[in-house]
Amino acid sequence: MHSIIRFYHLLNTLSLDIVSGAVISALFFAKIFQVSIRPYGLISLGLTVWIIYTIDHLRDAKNISHQASSERHQFHQRNFRTLIIGVGLALLLDVLTIFFIRKQILEWGLILFGVVVLYLIGQRSLRFAKEAFIACLYSCGVLLPSLALTEIHLDPSHYLLITQFGIIAWINLLMFSWFDHVSDQQDNQNSFVTIFGKSTTQISLIGLVVLNFCLAAIQASVYGATLPVFILLLMNATLLMVFLFRNRLAKNGLYRLLGDAVFLFPVLFLLL
Repeated sequence: MHSIIRFYHLLNTLSLDIVSGAVISALFFAKIFQVSIRPYGLISLGLTVWIIYTIDHLRDAKNISHQASSERHQFHQRNFRTLIIGVGLALLLDVLTIFFIRKQILEWGLILFGVVVLYLIGQRSLRFAKEAFIACLYSCGVLLPSLALTEIHLDPSHYLLITQFGIIAWINLLMFSWFDHVSDQQDNQNSFVTIFGKSTTQISLIGLVVLNFCLAAIQASVYGATLPVFILLLMNATLLMVFLFRNRLAKNGLYRLLGDAVFLFPVLFLLL
């Protein structure tokens, strides 16, 4: 079991579990919106997510003049050149897949890519809004293939699902900032918690969790307790449990493994 956890920890450090979660979540919404995503679209999504996250971590690692306080940034400092080469190869492969994805996805993808570039350039200026902005970008990337291709009429139940997913992504990032506030302060990294403090962040986290529970209750009572609603509810509840047991999970870094693993939960909808 220990070796499995260590292997998954490596995948998490490399952001590969985040990539898997993004692809699975994209397929989750594709099934809801009755869209078939081609393999090239999924490959492009996975590569793009990995490139963005890795570039973000590499830039942070480079800007830290001393040995980073967090294990993730230490890893990116030690393997900086190797990861740069990996990003270059991933970019090349990503460009090649563009020639095979559908026009609607390409058009919207280029717009989203432009927004991502602006984020990478002005990330330090975002300060307290960084987590919300990344959650929005992540959700847009996951939803883009489905929304670009769907032919069904979107009703309020669909928008509720989208909103709940976006809030889950926001909770995930705020929670990580809460856990990482000490290392962020030591490495001069800005986040919501380093600006507003742990108490305000804790209130915000609980408020977002409660809001999502309320949205799920509305969704279930008005439109029915469907499997997608249950899965999003389970994701929300899991993040709450991670935060409630934060002291125990902070010691061995399990909070990050479990926090990112929630985006793998939608695979249940794909299998049933």
